[in-house]
Amino acid sequence: MFDNLSEKLDKALHVLKGHGQITEINVAETTKEVRRALLDADVNFKIAKEFTNRVREKALGQNVLTTLQPGQLMVKIVKDELTQLMGGDSEGINLSGNPSIILMSGLQGSGKTTFSGKLANFLKTKKKKNPLLVACDVYRPAAIDQLQVVGEQIGVEVYSDRDNNDPVAISQAGIAHAKANGHDVVIIDTAGRLAVDEKMMGEISNIHKAIQPQETLFVVDSMTGQDAVNTAKAFNDILNFDGVVLTKLDGDTRGGAAISIKSVVDKPIKFIGTGEKMEAIDVFHPSRMADRILGMGDVISLVERAQDQFDEEEARKIQKKIAKNKFGFDDFLSQIQQIKKMGDIKDLMGMIPGMGKALKGMDIDDDAFKHIEAMIHSMTPDERSNPAKLNASRKKRIAKGSGREVQEVNQLLKQFDQMGKMMKMMQGGGGKRMMQMMGGMKGMK
Repeated sequence: MFDNLSEKLDKALHVLKGHGQITEINVAETTKEVRRALLDADVNFKIAKEFTNRVREKALGQNVLTTLQPGQLMVKIVKDELTQLMGGDSEGINLSGNPSIILMSGLQGSGKTTFSGKLANFLKTKKKKNPLLVACDVYRPAAIDQLQVVGEQIGVEVYSDRDNNDPVAISQAGIAHAKANGHDVVIIDTAGRLAVDEKMMGEISNIHKAIQPQETLFVVDSMTGQDAVNTAKAFNDILNFDGVVLTKLDGDTRGGAAISIKSVVDKPIKFIGTGEKMEAIDVFHPSRMADRILGMGDVISLVERAQDQFDEEEARKIQKKIAKNKFGFDDFLSQIQQIKKMGDIKDLMGMIPGMGKALKGMDIDDDAFKHIEAMIHSMTPDERSNPAKLNASRKKRIAKGSGREVQEVNQLLKQFDQMGKMMKMMQGGGGKRMMQMMGGMKGMK
């Protein structure tokens, strides 16, 4: 996420991170490089210039030249300005209606239908809502089928009317269906536009007037760069939407849209999509994103994702098994599934401070655990419960069944044994207190 921008900003700030002599000229050169990095990321020239002017003024006004750690202060100023540029504080979604109506808008190919499913899943799992997806795309082939597949995948009902070509009537009927069947949130998935044309803009404007949504979201593909900002402005002039959703932030995006869209349309970025999985959705926090752009990681979001998957009852069961030396591969497999639910592996690792730079250029498969899972699934239930029974012939069979080498099976067993010893040691005090602390954190807001 924003790898190129992060690297260029790091180079721009590198001069002031040392302990050499810092001058006003150094500051000017640094802000010039910062501006160049922003322009390369497809940030609007005017916005980039105003940004670096503010950074320079604050840097000189806060005596960066005389401080003992000028580099750190400069990074803080850039981070604070990035945070403000992207919106300052995070803004939640308005769910005040009964039912709450959310209208999705955007160009075709922006990931709008997929994100509608992600949002429904987010509201169902994290907000304990009972959402209804309404298919109002009457133009794109198989659009209704796509939403139906998404709905089945996340266990959310989809309302559609294949015999009706009036999206206004379909949206109104969908809301009526929601009221009659106890749905407290309605997500209207509208047709994507190939371009900003008068007819299609008029159609979504009519839907908006007819249903009076509590929340209108504009979904934009972050990989389209500055074009995304221009499109957002055109949509906002017609719809006056409430917030922006940035999709495909896991791709090779330059980041310009995320950084400058708030300044252009004066509407907050509310959500981001960070992968293909239905769980790959995050509330947008400008300060956390600024941290990630500057290579500081995002530990808070990482902890929050871990807490979402933390099962206290399961943790207690595992503690008992560890204490009795009964922690087996089935339990290990269960832990792997929880980690996978947290999201894309490379994205998770990028949240660890300093890891972003280390991961640059590395191709980390999202199915990084698949070889381990294959070996475990090639074991019998008895072998998974009692790894000590795995002799040479059994290891050979497991290797053949999983398409791996015997030495990989040996390596897995060695790592599993080491992990078991470490977990056993943690049971004594520190680990147990950490588990209890995580349980307490789970209830914190």
